[in-house]
Amino acid sequence: MPKSERPRETRLSRELQQAVPSRRITPRDAFELALAKWMNGDRVEVGAIAGELGVAKATVFRWVGSRELLLGEIIWSLLDAAWKHVLSVARGTGADYAADVTYRLMASVLRSVPFRRFLEQDPENALRILTSKTSIVRTRIVDEVCKMLRELVETGHIAPALKIEDLAYIIVRVFESCLYSDQIAGTKPNIELTSEAIRILVGARSASEPTGARPSSTSTKPRRRKRTQ
Repeated sequence: MPKSERPRETRLSRELQQAVPSRRITPRDAFELALAKWMNGDRVEVGAIAGELGVAKATVFRWVGSRELLLGEIIWSLLDAAWKHVLSVARGTGADYAADVTYRLMASVLRSVPFRRFLEQDPENALRILTSKTSIVRTRIVDEVCKMLRELVETGHIAPALKIEDLAYIIVRVFESCLYSDQIAGTKPNIELTSEAIRILVGARSASEPTGARPSSTSTKPRRRKRTQ
């Protein structure tokens, strides 16, 4: 199974992990300004951000790494918030819970006007930032899905047939193909079908699991359930 390369860590990524921001002009200031521009539909340019902050363009580049890495941090900040929210409100247990998490996440992303605008304005560049092997967004969401799956395994709700890392990678590729289906194939996203496929993937049991130990929520028979987003 192909794995994503770890994206390059930048001063911005380190600063965003700090609990207390600095009072001087910092990478966080560049990030907040870029985020505001992105949310408003303005083009994010490192030179323009440097000018508004009153620092050298080279300084901002040292902070953020590149325009693509900066955009990745912006998108991840929003996706991370959405992910934490859906983890807290998703229903069900085991594979049903995993499917509901991904359903709600996809629905949240597709409702985002700035995100849809970003995909529509420059789909080729957007897909590279979102899904390339060095993408901050893909690497971190795969890590988050791994954490969710490990917790489901540790609590006895699933016994997956695949290694957790491989299953997480496949799940992310599946919902990426749904979210970006319009840009990739010209078809509308079908999040109901995609979440059902993810439920089946997560519910597939390891052949080594003892008979009678199957979690009650991991049947692989497709079920249509009315969801609240």
